[in-house]
Parts: sequence; C-alpha cells; structure tokens
Amino acid sequence: MTTTSTRSAPTTRAWITAVFVAFTLSGLAIATWLGRIPSVRDSLGATTFEMGLLVLGMAVGSIGGLTFAGHIVAKVGARRGVQVASVCLAVGLVFAGFAVTYGWGFAAIWVGLIAFGFGNGLVDVSMNVSGAAAEKAGGRTIMPLFHAAFSVGTLAGAGLGALTEALEVPVVLHFAVLGVVVCLVMLAAASRFGDEHRYEEHESTATSPTPVRLTRWQVWAQPSTLLIGVIVLGMALAEGSANDWLPLAMIDGHGLDNAAGSAVLTVFLAAMTAGRIAGSPLIDRFGRVPVLRVSAAVAVVGLGLLIFVDVIPIAIVGVVLWGLGASLGFPMGMSAAADDPRSAALKVSAVATIGYVAFLAGPPLIGFLGEHIGLLGALLVVFVFIIAAGLASGAARETGAAAETLRRRRAERTGHAPGRDAADGGEPRLPAEPTDDTMADPAASGGTRTDR
Repeated sequence: MTTTSTRSAPTTRAWITAVFVAFTLSGLAIATWLGRIPSVRDSLGATTFEMGLLVLGMAVGSIGGLTFAGHIVAKVGARRGVQVASVCLAVGLVFAGFAVTYGWGFAAIWVGLIAFGFGNGLVDVSMNVSGAAAEKAGGRTIMPLFHAAFSVGTLAGAGLGALTEALEVPVVLHFAVLGVVVCLVMLAAASRFGDEHRYEEHESTATSPTPVRLTRWQVWAQPSTLLIGVIVLGMALAEGSANDWLPLAMIDGHGLDNAAGSAVLTVFLAAMTAGRIAGSPLIDRFGRVPVLRVSAAVAVVGLGLLIFVDVIPIAIVGVVLWGLGASLGFPMGMSAAADDPRSAALKVSAVATIGYVAFLAGPPLIGFLGEHIGLLGALLVVFVFIIAAGLASGAARETGAAAETLRRRRAERTGHAPGRDAADGGEPRLPAEPTDDTMADPAASGGTRTDR
C-alpha cells in the first residue's frame, strides 16, 4: 500500500554520508569479534578445530541473513533492513561477550554468533542496495569508496581489539560497549537513508512499458546474476585468501619471519584500500567492464609474481598488484547487481550469497591443498578464479540509468551531444537524476514520496 509520508527526505549528501557510516560500522563490528578470538580461545581452552566450528556459527548466521535479506529489503526497504540488522549485530555481540566472560559454554557463544552473523548478512545486502541507489542519486561512482570505508572500519576494529587484548579488557565489557555504540550510531545513520524505491518508476518507463518484478527464483535463473556472481566470487576469493593465508605464504614460501609476514598483509590491505579510493574516477571515466578486465589482469600478474618469483622484493611488488587488482571487483559487482531497482534487493542478495561462498569454502580448500603442495601452489586456485572473473566481466556492463549516466559523462568529455531522443531515431533519454532539492521536497518533482 502506498502512503504519503510527511517525513522530509534527506539530501543526497546526507544519504551518502549515512551509507559511509553504515559501511564503516559494519567493518568495525566484524573486526571487534575477530580481534578478541585469542581471548575467546583461552576462555574455552579450545583447539584450532573447535575454534573453526565456533566461527562456523557466524558463517551459518551470515548465510541466513543473506538468504532472507532480499525479501526483507524488498518488503520494508534498505533503511529498515539496516536498522533491524544493527539490533541483531548488537544483541549477538553482547550475548557472545557475556557467554565468553561468564563461562556459559560453547553452545551459548554459538547462539550469539548466529545472531551476529544474521545481522552481518542482512546489513551487507541492505547497505549495498542503499549505496547503489545513493550512487545513482549522486551521479558518480562511489561504491568502491563505500567498501574502502568498510576496510577502514576493519582496521580500526582490529587495532582496538589488539589494544583491549594488551590491556586485558574483559570481553563482555569490550563487546557490550562496541555493540551498543554500533547499534545506536547505525540506527541514526540509517534514518538518513533515502528511498531506493523512487527509481522504480524512472527505470521501468525507460526500459519497458510494463514494470516486471522478478521472484527470488527468477533472479537466480538469470544468466546475468550467475555471471556477476562469478565476478564477485573470484574477487572475493582473491581478497579473502590473502586475509587468511598471505602471512603464512610469505613465511613458508618466501622464508620471512612472523613479524615480516604479518607486515606484508598490511601492505596488501593498504593496496586494497588505495585501489578502492582511486578506482571510482576510473570507473566513471571508462566504465565497469574495462576497469574490471584491467583489474583482473593486474591481480593475475601480481599473484603470479608472488607464486612464481622467488625474490622477496618482487614478491612484495606482486602483493601490491594483487591488492590493487582485487580491490574493485566486489563493489563493482554489487553496483551491477543493483542496476535494475525493481530487482536490486533480490539480485544483490543472490550475488552476495555467491560471493560469500569464497569466504566459507576458500580457506579450507586452500588449507587442504597447502598441506600437499604448499601454500604458494595452493594459491593457483585463486589465480584460476580471478581469470574466470575477468572473462565474466562483460556481465557487469552498465544498464538503464547507469548506462545513460556513463554515456552522458563520455559525451561531456568528448564535447559531443548525448544520445538523441527516441523521436529523433536515437536511444531514448532517461529522466534527469533527482537533485538534492527534489529529494528534499518531493512535490518539486511533481510526485509524492512513498514509504514501502
């Protein structure tokens, strides 16, 4: 049911800022848990295998969150999706903190991590859907910058985790404070999200006379969903495998000590963050497909140098290239999945689920192969998946409003007029992107703002 809302819509700038906050806090929340794993292991007296089972609880929750996120966001919107997710993140984190500190046992921690993981999966889809819509409203590529904010959040959370470990701060205190702060700030930030549904009428009139809403299973059956999923899977594996195995690969394969191996991971993360910051103007200039192909090629060259060249300085150059090449695939995949706002929530959910397979199956697969052929040899699996992502990059080509925006930018650079109107025999023009003024005052654009 459509109702007129008396709530003033936020400006584009406020919306974009709010999405930046959500991405940063999401990274901070995840790193808060990861940073205290040593204390959790000591509290339980757990083996490595048992800790793996514990972490599986968060993975199970994340898959659940991703599975239901498309329906939740399609039904109530990305704003409320993030708000629900923020509560799940806080409840799960605080409950796990109490379970660790007060010895409630393995099962209780697992329950907390399932709730935490569900919130993580839900917020991932919700903030990417809203971020893609904010990107359209802003008229320029900013999705890689959102993901760079997530990286900054993880770095901050990891640093805070190391500090609380050194100071022996009780896990329950750390988790309770961070959980409440993340929840309250994320709730406030989500309240400044714009309405991603406002693009539905715009998109449907530009591409077809009859709006068509796809079901969850129809979205999965689309070849474009699966091909974008291949892109995200390959690039997520490139990122996740470095987080999990790069230090050990440098230690076992190139003879570095523990401190130097960890330092190389920092180099990789810095390259990832730099690539996401620098990548946005390149995507605006050249489009997703050329940037994806070059990114895949750079990542393949970098990983090849690391695997095949037994010279440490060259291997480190390879790590930098690997990080730069892997930095843009996941955010560009999310943008491509959200090009059609009528199916954005379901398609982002499907693509994100495919990507999360890399984070779930990648580490044990590489670890198993590493036992037999060494970690450097095992990273050839990543090599193959990056090539597959590059070959599938055509699926990320801009469509609808995103394609028109890219054509307009190219026309402005070359000095040629954009495509002609349909009446002149050219491609149909899309309506102009909403401005801050029309967002703030729906009546200015001749319509009413709706909450769904």
